[in-house]
Amino acid sequence: MSTHWGIVVSDPSLQNQFTQVELRSLKSQFISMRRESGKLIIGDLASKMSRLKVVGENLSEEERDSYINDLHKNSDEEVDFELFLKVYLKLQTFASSRTGKNNAKNSSAFLKVATTTLLHTISESEKASYVTHINNYLAEDDFLKKYLPLDPSTNDLFEIAKDGVLLCKLINVAVPTTIDERAINKKRLLNPWERNENHTLCLNSAKAIGCTVVNIGTQDLIEGRRHLVLGLISQIIKIQLLANLNLKKTPQLLELVGDSQDMEELMSLPPEKILLRWMNFHLKKTEYKKIVTNFSSDVKDAEAYAHLLNVLAPEYTNPSTLAVKNPFERAKLVLEHAEKMGCKRYLTARDMVEGSPNLNLAFVAHIFQIRNGLSALAKQNSLLESLLDDTQDSREERVFRLWINSLGNSTYINNVFEDVRNGWVLLETLDKVSPGIVNWKIANKPPIKMPFKKVENCNQVVKIGKQLKFSLVNIAGNDIVQGYKKLILAYLWQLMRCNILQLLKNLRFHSHGKEIIDADILQWANTKVRCSGSQSHIYSFKDKSISDGIFFLELLSSVQPRAVNWGLITKGVTEEEKMMNATYIISIARKLGCSIFLLPEDITEVNQKMILTLTASIMYWFLKHPVVEERSSDSENGSQVETTSNSTVDDSASDFSVEENM
Repeated sequence: MSTHWGIVVSDPSLQNQFTQVELRSLKSQFISMRRESGKLIIGDLASKMSRLKVVGENLSEEERDSYINDLHKNSDEEVDFELFLKVYLKLQTFASSRTGKNNAKNSSAFLKVATTTLLHTISESEKASYVTHINNYLAEDDFLKKYLPLDPSTNDLFEIAKDGVLLCKLINVAVPTTIDERAINKKRLLNPWERNENHTLCLNSAKAIGCTVVNIGTQDLIEGRRHLVLGLISQIIKIQLLANLNLKKTPQLLELVGDSQDMEELMSLPPEKILLRWMNFHLKKTEYKKIVTNFSSDVKDAEAYAHLLNVLAPEYTNPSTLAVKNPFERAKLVLEHAEKMGCKRYLTARDMVEGSPNLNLAFVAHIFQIRNGLSALAKQNSLLESLLDDTQDSREERVFRLWINSLGNSTYINNVFEDVRNGWVLLETLDKVSPGIVNWKIANKPPIKMPFKKVENCNQVVKIGKQLKFSLVNIAGNDIVQGYKKLILAYLWQLMRCNILQLLKNLRFHSHGKEIIDADILQWANTKVRCSGSQSHIYSFKDKSISDGIFFLELLSSVQPRAVNWGLITKGVTEEEKMMNATYIISIARKLGCSIFLLPEDITEVNQKMILTLTASIMYWFLKHPVVEERSSDSENGSQVETTSNSTVDDSASDFSVEENM
């Protein structure tokens, strides 16, 4: 019998098929499906499994139904969790064999979800490419330079990743200052507790920059599971390479659009789609007549690349590139052209002709970074300024987007204001916050062509919001469909707050089932700080004294005495000192296990909403992980700290719903 985080799996054949976090996620999905109609039977599985990764994406409902009927003739047979897992595994194997190992949806990296069961092979080409990336960007790092360069032909990458330092550093390369390096445990030899802290910090920070890590736990990284480590690294590198593909970072992208309506559409596109539009924009200037729609089959003959590079860097044009008939030889000439431009090679000629989607995407993104061939148009700058969100709205949109994506919904969102308009994402999120509350029988799954179907979804969203006692005066489903930003932000804040308060309430041995309100969280924080011997006190979540960060440092120290290194703390007098403290607070909270998405500015500017989420997350972590007196010996000798506290990665609603329904 195998037990993962309280989930019992008695069948030995299932024991090693799932990671701990995969089991929790699947258990949550299973419970949600069962609640919709009171029980789950074989006949329901084909339609309900449309929500699951790989199975839902790569098999039609008819294919799932036919396959399940071949396995189980009795469609009325009730499904328990182990039978659910067995059917899921067999469907995954079937989906994998159908799509093939080179299909873009099943590639081992750059996925919306970091990994999927049974697809545990890795691409050696991708590993070599990412090792080269790491060697290039981290070669001068004071701590890592003694380990670099890594040899791409070995498993050195996975060994060095076991301490967590490399992954934390890579996150900071992708999105600078995400992690305060003072919070990283950096020693010659880390004990298991310190290693776990690094990985907890890494995974919570990865979520905070947009990675999907619902299928990865700290133990997976400590054990160096290759497909999981590579999947996470690939997502981090992708975020770095695509960071400038938006109008705020690269206003020159205005050249791709004609009017304000086109510009709004461009702003709502994911970076990959913007990159394709940019590529096709330049290809229109050439004799190349095809439209590139993907980074796999459409570029594997290297012709599109040859034309693109001739536009971007005509001084290095080689007439032989388009003259040769062999795609492999053409690919080699294309890479020579790119090398002369100063583009690092993210792929080989073989990767190009085989249509590796991840490496081709990395290659094109790097070309864009080096030379995008666009010119800023001054006359359009005013148009840009008028359409870009103000700072506060933009910051809130970011928080809600990252939070929603961290829940592991089937739909990954790139722009809250656009992607929630059909109602489906909001219904999925509501189901994670309060499992079983959504009536899926009347929900309309994307793609939705008829506007009234979107309104139906959003009407249910508003109805459920009222059930949850949200303040929704004069808000109708059509307001969400129309994309009214203020209303969407207001709804999402109430949904996020509801999630936090519900998590706290569910810890019944502390709350005795009573409703938790903001005042309870405030009182808890003040009491913890006072009991630690400090005189610090805040009167509300908008108390201006919060801006120096001292109160939250004392709160973190009170819930975990070893968390804060007071020798690194500033007095918080100047704006620079406040920012340093705020950055440290966020990293320490994530290092403990808090899943938070605020920015340092939210602390220094005392953003009331984000201060509440931070305090509640620390409270939730503490109530789940009471700390006992530690007994530790010399960490340099690798001895483990004895404690009852075990940092967790995900404090999402779906995570807790599993525990509550065991």
